[in-house]
Amino acid sequence: MTAASVNGITIEYDIHGDDSGEPLLLVMGLGGQLISWPIEFVDRLVAAGFRVVRFDNRDIGMSTKIDAPPPTVRQVILATMSKRFAKATYRIEDMADDAAGLLTHLGIDKAHIVGVSMGGMISQSLTIRHPAQVASLTSIMSNTGDRRNGTISAKVLRKGPKLLSRDPSKAFENSVNMVELISGPHFDRQATEAEVRLAASRNDDAAGTGRQTMAIAASPDRTKLLGAVTAPTLVIHGLVDPLVKPSGGMATARAVPGARLMMFPDMGHDLPKPRWDEIIEAIVDNSRRASIAPTSVAVSS
Repeated sequence: MTAASVNGITIEYDIHGDDSGEPLLLVMGLGGQLISWPIEFVDRLVAAGFRVVRFDNRDIGMSTKIDAPPPTVRQVILATMSKRFAKATYRIEDMADDAAGLLTHLGIDKAHIVGVSMGGMISQSLTIRHPAQVASLTSIMSNTGDRRNGTISAKVLRKGPKLLSRDPSKAFENSVNMVELISGPHFDRQATEAEVRLAASRNDDAAGTGRQTMAIAASPDRTKLLGAVTAPTLVIHGLVDPLVKPSGGMATARAVPGARLMMFPDMGHDLPKPRWDEIIEAIVDNSRRASIAPTSVAVSS
């Protein structure tokens, strides 16, 4: 792993695959570190012919933490209910500019972009703001920010706040239980516990998750701007996603001309391992609609 100075901050990243592979940028969701992309999933993408870049979004993992107080649970809930309560230090657009800056730092002119959840929002914004850098777009379990589609289920609104306690003694248990709450029927407790432990060993400062949540809440609706996207676009969503309801994926696919929508009945707000082969095949198929020449990747910080 190494770090890049971009957009006035430092972004931690790693790279997998040969120089001959087509660049593919993985963009993680809310509170997730780059290791939240399972290495087995990354290896399958590499085997499919990609040179894969993972990174920690700002305010999480080993990337720069923004100097601002984290919101309270009450502030987060109010911001989720209405944009007028969303007082954010930065927005999704700033995080998209981080991703664009990382590609530039690495000498990548154009890459395939794959984002999950908040990472899907960042990927959409990256495609809107920096279209020349995007060969293809895959938006997974995300939404357009229109606040009518892809909303949070009543179950998560009821149970989720109880798992946001800042008591350090409950951090591990709450993190695992939160993943279980939003996952589908293929939830793997052992794998989740291992990921939570690894994330804590890299960096256990979780305050950025709240600021990222406010960034989502404060960001504008992307629906109209997505109508101008020309990059081949794939939208993937789970039919039992309780954090971003399936309507979020449907609305995203409607917004982007020619987008392909792929929905799984056994997928929640997660990447179920039994569906990896189909997901990766779909990403490959989408990328083939916009094949690009391999780009050498610098590794200097």
